[in-house]
Amino acid sequence: MILIVGLGNPGRDYRGTRHNIGFAIIDELVSVFDSGNEYTKFNSVAVNANCSGTDIVLLKPRLFMNNSGSAVSAAIKFYEEDISKILIIHDDIDIEFGQVKIKRSGGTAGHRGLQSIKEKTGGIDFDRLRFGVDRPPGRMEAADYVLRKFGKSEIKELEFLITRSADIITDYIENGLEYAANKYN
Repeated sequence: MILIVGLGNPGRDYRGTRHNIGFAIIDELVSVFDSGNEYTKFNSVAVNANCSGTDIVLLKPRLFMNNSGSAVSAAIKFYEEDISKILIIHDDIDIEFGQVKIKRSGGTAGHRGLQSIKEKTGGIDFDRLRFGVDRPPGRMEAADYVLRKFGKSEIKELEFLITRSADIITDYIENGLEYAANKYN
């Protein structure tokens, strides 16, 4: 089984923001994969799905980004030996908008959601889908920037980029991380 977690913040105020791109990609995966109904577990919205014969659990933590590690940790403890891989989907200000990259493990680069997951899981390794949202303009704080909604010009590309992200994840599931990274990065 693969646990796929999309990071974001709960509530209407955060819909459509850069920080919530993980939730948007999970929603796309629900529509693409053979999936069941949503349910609440691990302080998250969860969906069981299947992609090419591989069981998947799609998770959107209902905790704020900087505490999302609690939900991920609870899911890992529940499924323990059933999980073969973990993929975390998150925004990344160090990648320009329009770029989506997949990678194995690594540091947190100050991303509070990733920091929380590392802390709450005891530093477990996980793969990542990094969705580029660009650096904040001028002297704007990164925390303020990622909580802003995408701009008009970005929204035009967003649907394509979310679909592309789902394609990357499908290749990751079917063919492995190296294949997906070589094809898309």
